[in-house]
Amino acid sequence: MADEKLPTQAENFAEWYNQLVLKAELADYSPVRGCMVVRPYGWTLWENIQQALDKRFKDTGHVNAAFPMLIPMSFLEKEKEHVEGFAPELAVVTIGGGQKLEEPLVVRPTSETIIGYMYSKWIKSYRDLPVLINQWANVMRWELRTKLFLRTAEFYWQEGHTAHATEQEAREETLRMLDVYEDFAVNEAAVPVIKGIKSETEKFAGAVMSTTIEAMMGDTKALQSGTSHFLGQNFAKAFEIEFLDQNNTMQHAWTTSWGLSTRFIGAIIMTHGDDQGLILPPRLAPIQAVIVPIFRNDSEKAVVMPVVDRVFKELKAVGIRLKVDDREGITPGFKYNDWEMRGVPLRIEIGPKDVEKNSVALARRDVPGRDGKSFVSQDNLSGTVCEMLATIQKALLERAIAFRDSHIHDPRDYAELTQVVQNGWAFSWWCEAKACEAKVKEDTKASTRCIPINGQPDGAGNCIVCGQPAKRKVYFAKSY
Repeated sequence: MADEKLPTQAENFAEWYNQLVLKAELADYSPVRGCMVVRPYGWTLWENIQQALDKRFKDTGHVNAAFPMLIPMSFLEKEKEHVEGFAPELAVVTIGGGQKLEEPLVVRPTSETIIGYMYSKWIKSYRDLPVLINQWANVMRWELRTKLFLRTAEFYWQEGHTAHATEQEAREETLRMLDVYEDFAVNEAAVPVIKGIKSETEKFAGAVMSTTIEAMMGDTKALQSGTSHFLGQNFAKAFEIEFLDQNNTMQHAWTTSWGLSTRFIGAIIMTHGDDQGLILPPRLAPIQAVIVPIFRNDSEKAVVMPVVDRVFKELKAVGIRLKVDDREGITPGFKYNDWEMRGVPLRIEIGPKDVEKNSVALARRDVPGRDGKSFVSQDNLSGTVCEMLATIQKALLERAIAFRDSHIHDPRDYAELTQVVQNGWAFSWWCEAKACEAKVKEDTKASTRCIPINGQPDGAGNCIVCGQPAKRKVYFAKSY
C-alpha cells in the first residue's frame, strides 16, 4: 500500500485524511456503519495518549473506576436538557435474553446519569467530598455522518466525573482539568490549543458552563479536542446527590465532568501530517525510531547486522521505542517511504560505509529530503538520538503555532469576516446574542469555537455582526 501515493492535502484534504488513516494502518471501517476498528498501530498511539493523561489525572488526585455501559432510559429523562441534547444520538436496547425489557436501556452516550445515581448512594456527608473519579471507556452516539477517529458512532475516551461541597471548588476543578488537557496537548502531542468557554448554543447538554481546548488543523478548520464542564447542581438535583454540611444542613453537591477521546488522534494527524503521510510527535509515537540496515549481499549483511543489533540494544536500554526493518526483498527506498508515511519521527540508516566510518545516517521525518539528514558518530548514539527526538518534538510545536497564528485574523467588518473564515479563524468582538451567532453560521458555516480565557483585550468593542456593544472577543471558524 505504501507505494500508492496519497492525494495531496491541497488537492483534497478530506480524502488525504481518509486514505492516510487506512494506509498507515491506524484504523479500518467495521461492518457496522459508523463504527471503526482501531488497528494495533492506532491503538498503541491511543495507549500512549492514555498513559500521558492517566499520569496527569492521578497526579491531581483522581482515581479510576468502571461504570456500566447500559443505562436505564428513565435516568436520562431525569435531566431534561441532557436528554433533549442526546435524544437524536441514542442507541437503545429493548430486548434482552429473547424477552422484551420492562424498561429500555440506553448504550451510554456519556455517563453523567449513571454516575450521578451512584454518587447519590455514596455521598452522605461533607466528609465524603470531594469525589474525584475517572473512567476509561467506550461510548455510543448514533452519528449519521461519520469520519474515522473524528466522528464515529462508537469511540473510546476517558470521562472524569467529580462531586464537590462548594460551587467554587467545582468551578476550580473544571478549569484545573482544562489546564491538564492543555498541558497534555502542547507538551505531549505538540498540538497548540486555545482554552476557552463555549457559547450557550455550543455548550454540553445539561452543563452550566462548558470549557474547551480548540486546535487548528492543517486545512485551518477547528477541532474541539477536549472539554471540561461545570454542571452546577443540575445533575445533583436530578439524582439527589445530597450531603450533610458542617452546619448539619442538607446540601446538594456541585459536579463536573470532562473528557478527551480518540478524536484527538485525528487532531495529531491533521495538525502535523504532510503529503507524504503522518508526522507523529516523538513523545506519543508508537515507534520513535526505525533502523534500516542497508546491504547488497551476504558479506555486507555480515558486516552491517552486528552493528544494527548493538545500536538497537543501546537505544532500547534508554527507553527509546524502536524497530529494526529487516524485511528482505524490499528496497531501502520503499522502506523509507513506508516509515515516512507511518510518521516515525526518526530513521536510522546503517550500511557498510557507516560501519567503516563508525557513523550512522539520521533522517528526520519533520524535515524532508537532504535537509533533514545528518551523519553522526556511533559513539554515545543514544544521547544523540534522545536529543534529536527532543528537537523534533519542539520543532513540531513551533511549526504548528506559527501555522495557527498566521491563519488567525481580526477582520475589520462583517464582510471581511465572511471571507476570513473560508480559510482561517476570525477573532472578533461578539455581543453574545444567539441571533448573531446563528447569522454567522447560516452565512458562512462557521461557528463560535470559544471565548478565550486568556488573551482577551482590555476594554470593550462592538459586535462584528450587529454593531452592538460587546465585552469579549470570540473565535469564529469552520469546524469538524
